[in-house]
Amino acid sequence: MKTMQEWFNEYAISHQNPTNQILHYICVPLIFFSLVGLIMSIPGSFLINTTGINNPLVMNWAVLLLIPALIFYLRLSLKVFIQMLLFSALCILGNYYISGKTSLLLFSIILFVIAWIGQFYGHHIEGEKPSFLKDLQFLLIGPAWVFKKIFS
Repeated sequence: MKTMQEWFNEYAISHQNPTNQILHYICVPLIFFSLVGLIMSIPGSFLINTTGINNPLVMNWAVLLLIPALIFYLRLSLKVFIQMLLFSALCILGNYYISGKTSLLLFSIILFVIAWIGQFYGHHIEGEKPSFLKDLQFLLIGPAWVFKKIFS
């Protein structure tokens, strides 16, 4: 199993261009946020009926699907796990707030598409393919790499 630093080193290879990096600092968190929103848009009646927990902030598909992602981070680094746990919680809270103001599904789709356009434009500038085309696990490494770059 690769270490967190090995993942970061491999991810950094296709993220050297400063413009591409800036686009990633913006677009990667937005993609993560929009994915949480898309997943939260899935009706949770099955989860509520199964668990008996009738709080959409706590019991929704995004919370359930974030658990394996957070376990992935925990296996690599406690610090990254804590960062991603906090960011995931903010994404859930933010999307919950948005869902009370507008269509979360529509908002999330628009944000997702715009952020991916930014990502692919950045890779066009870089002249490198996105890392996730090599290994899908890079979709989880990207947000952790962005936070490492921003906060270090």
